[in-house]
Amino acid sequence: MKERAPALIAIFLLLSLVLGTWWAAGYAQRAIPIDPPRRITHEPDSWASDFVMLRTDAAGVAINRLEGAYMKHFPDNDSYEITKAKAIGQQPGSPITIGTSDTAVMDQDGERVVMTGNAHVHRQAEEDRPPLDVTSHELTIMPDENVLFTDKPAHVVNGKSTMDGKGMRYDNNTRQLQVFSATDVKISGQDSKPGKSAKPTQQKNKP
Repeated sequence: MKERAPALIAIFLLLSLVLGTWWAAGYAQRAIPIDPPRRITHEPDSWASDFVMLRTDAAGVAINRLEGAYMKHFPDNDSYEITKAKAIGQQPGSPITIGTSDTAVMDQDGERVVMTGNAHVHRQAEEDRPPLDVTSHELTIMPDENVLFTDKPAHVVNGKSTMDGKGMRYDNNTRQLQVFSATDVKISGQDSKPGKSAKPTQQKNKP
């Protein structure tokens, strides 16, 4: 029995050490507060002044530019809010378009830019087409599709022709303009002559 006593004492001490360590670990885990998972809210996580963002095509050529006086990024939906925004589209084979507004939101991985407040888009003139200007409270630009549209009242100036209506869509690839629910249309005779710009497509939604 005396020969077994040291072995029994060693086993007892080892068990005591294991139990003590297990209890200490559990106590420490209960005593130290664990922060709950961070709630993702619509709060900016980064910002910048004199913001400029360029997008390029597969060849590395700049095709879109977005700039502004101030930018905030929101991580919950990966959107950018820009004040005094200016968007420039220069797709190959299409006339340059320049959009400005009081504020703008870019989201959907840069595939959509919603310009709000004194929104204005100017498409530069071509050899056989006059410049095009669109103004509205809100204009949505799809840079990759090279398309501009709104469901708000819009004023369109195409050369010497003017159109007012609720809702419009312009495709800068096909140069096709649609004004919906037109209320005031003034087509210049000069614009309708052969060799001049074709009349913009006008459509009226049924009541």
